Amino acid sequence: MSDKPSVLFVCVHNAGRSQMAAGWLRHLAGDTVEVRSAGSAPAETINPAAVQAMAEVGIDITNQTPKLLEYETAESSDVIITMGCGDVCPVFPGKRYEDWTLEDPAGKGVEAVRPIRDEIRDRVAQLVAEIVPDRA
Repeated sequence: MSDKPSVLFVCVHNAGRSQMAAGWLRHLAGDTVEVRSAGSAPAETINPAAVQAMAEVGIDITNQTPKLLEYETAESSDVIITMGCGDVCPVFPGKRYEDWTLEDPAGKGVEAVRPIRDEIRDRVAQLVAEIVPDRA
């Protein structure tokens, strides 16, 4: 891992879980980590309930857009966190992989998304503590 590790969050639509995780990582790690997110079948827009849930904790993800997972992005990332993207996620030797089993917020209201947001926050905080020890 380089001085500034890169973390890629991947879910199917890149509209909910991975966008919330990227938002938390930017918030908790600042510019000490390069934050990336992508999806195997990106949606047109970010899930409005995810946007609202993140806004409730002071994190604005409205400027983000779902992006297609590209081979080069995965290949150049130090840590790859998958969230239900299945077999479409490429695997590269020497990368750190984690698969986070999280409920999909698609089609759910903000009340149902809040617990998902909070679980993602806890997982991202643990990740930050592991890859950027001076930020813990």
